[in-house]
Amino acid sequence: MAELLVTTTEHVPGHEYEIIGEVFGVTTQSRNMVSDLGAGLKSLVGGEIKGYTKMLSTSRQTAVDRLRDEAAAQGADAVVMMRFDSGSIAQDMQSVVAYGTAVKFTD
Repeated sequence: MAELLVTTTEHVPGHEYEIIGEVFGVTTQSRNMVSDLGAGLKSLVGGEIKGYTKMLSTSRQTAVDRLRDEAAAQGADAVVMMRFDSGSIAQDMQSVVAYGTAVKFTD
């Protein structure tokens, strides 16, 4: 089975579809204390904090994977209008959500 299509566009070229409903994929992650200490030191001199960049990239992928799983469980062929949202929880946790509209192709 092909991977369920996830797109940020409203229309999927060449397809008509019916809307199933909203779907979400959420993850919350934190770095370990050693990484946090390194990040704190890096913030004094400036520059990219690669550990956090990697954590956010991994979080986004996990959120999209969970979004696909939820859409597939509802019988969807695709998710349109996918977006991300993120926010901090406490001082050391980051939450990422992928959300969109699950659709079923009718053609």
